[in-house]
Formats: sequence, C-alpha cells, structure tokens
Amino acid sequence: MLPALDPTVGRNYQNARFLATACDLAYFPAAEGVEKFRSTLGLKARLVEVDNTQVYICENEGAIVAAFRGTESPATLDGFKDWLLTNARNFLVLPEGRAGTDFAAAGVGARFHHGFLQALEEVWSQFYTAIDDAVLDQERPVWLTGHSLGGALALLAAWRLQKNFVKVHQVCTFGAPMIGNSAAAEAFHREFPGRIFRYVDTRDLVPKLPTMSLASNEYSHCLTEIPLGPAAAEDVIGNMARQTVDKVLEATWADELWTKTFQGVDCHLMANYIGRIEEQMG
Repeated sequence: MLPALDPTVGRNYQNARFLATACDLAYFPAAEGVEKFRSTLGLKARLVEVDNTQVYICENEGAIVAAFRGTESPATLDGFKDWLLTNARNFLVLPEGRAGTDFAAAGVGARFHHGFLQALEEVWSQFYTAIDDAVLDQERPVWLTGHSLGGALALLAAWRLQKNFVKVHQVCTFGAPMIGNSAAAEAFHREFPGRIFRYVDTRDLVPKLPTMSLASNEYSHCLTEIPLGPAAAEDVIGNMARQTVDKVLEATWADELWTKTFQGVDCHLMANYIGRIEEQMG
C-alpha cells in the first residue's frame, strides 16, 4: 500500500516521512521524477521550472503537494556559498512589486532574503496558477515542502498563497535556512500557528544560515523546529561567536564557517533526513 498524508494531525513523523520522500524525489529531472512520484507516493506530478527554480506540483484524491527542489548539487552544496555567506545582511529587503503587496501584511519591520524572493518570483506565476487550478478542480489540503533552499522557497510561497486566497494546510521543511529577520519570523508564526514544521538535523549547519556577523545576526527562524540526531551536536557557530571580537569580525570567519558547513555536508542530505525521521518512527 502506498503511503498517504494525514491532514487531521499536526506534527507527525508519518507525514514527515511522506514529505521528506517528496523532497528527495524533487531532485529528479521531469520525466523520471513524474514516474517516481506516481509509483512511490501515488501522486500525479508535473515539474514547473523557470531558470534555476524548480517545484513539483503533485496531487491525488486527498492532497495537493508542492515540493520545491533545493540546490542543484546537494552533495556539494554547490551555489549555496554565494547566497548564504556573501553580504547576507544586504539581502534583507522589503519586497517590491506584487510580492511587496503580498508581504505587506508581515508588518513594516519585516525584511526578507532578497535572493530567495527573486528565486520564488521566477516561478511564481506558473506555480500559483497550477496550485489555484488544482484547488478549484477539487478542494483538498495544500501541503508545501522543500529541502535546503527548497524549504526557504516553500515558506515564502506559503505566505504568498495565503495572501492570494489559497489556504495552506501545512509547511514542512528539511535543513532549511532562515528567510528573514525576527519581525518576518513572528509574522509567519501569526499567519501559520501550529502549521510550520522545520525538521533540523542537529549537526547540520545550513539551518543556522545565512549570517553575516556572528556577533549580531539579523536573521531569525520561523517556528517550530523539530530537532533530529544527536542532542549534543557541536555548536559550531556558538563556539566561533565565543572567540574574541576581533576574530569574529575578521573577513576569514565566513570562509571558516563555509569550510565547516561543507565538511558536514552528509548530514544535510535528504538521505540523512529520511533516515533520522525513520529512527523516530521506530
């Protein structure tokens, strides 16, 4: 029997396993991915792809699922360094245009990662049309999910869907980075009470990014974090922050953080997250 999502529960490892699998399948190219979504999860899927942003829109009788793809080469975190470690503070912006209208309800102090906003904007028109059409065809719970960068896009897409009158049932992310400042995180908490679940391997450094200054980081996470893996994992960023101020503010700290992130790439992969969730399921 194929697995299924249970919309009657909140945090649930069975649902997490289903959505983690969807995130894993999202890395496959269109022809192969469509078949794998059908055979593995019983979902009819199609890939929406514009430039470097990709999302599978999937559905069956009981659910609509959008699975955002993460970085192109998750085994090497290729491309992540520029987005997350280069002038990260400058990327905190107030959205403009139609996106600005959608995010206005987050409050005057809310700021979001510019690169993530741009990535979502590339695919937004096609993505929204596909989700809206699916809901109009048959109203079912809408689930958004994503791994790594895909998790960040899933969160931002959920906000825009709600502001365009498409109710999002739950957002489930795996190893996702932060998308905005504390005001933005608080806005998401108000908008999606008990409906955002962030699965984080305690050894994975990507969820601790982006950050520009270890002494004063303006980024903040949305609730609710669900830790996976060793409880006593090394607090790399905390250890670095306890160094002298001069050391913290040196330009080389970003390279050091990137090196440690890269060294821990195995714990960031979807295979690891699926394994950690299965450990919790027993």
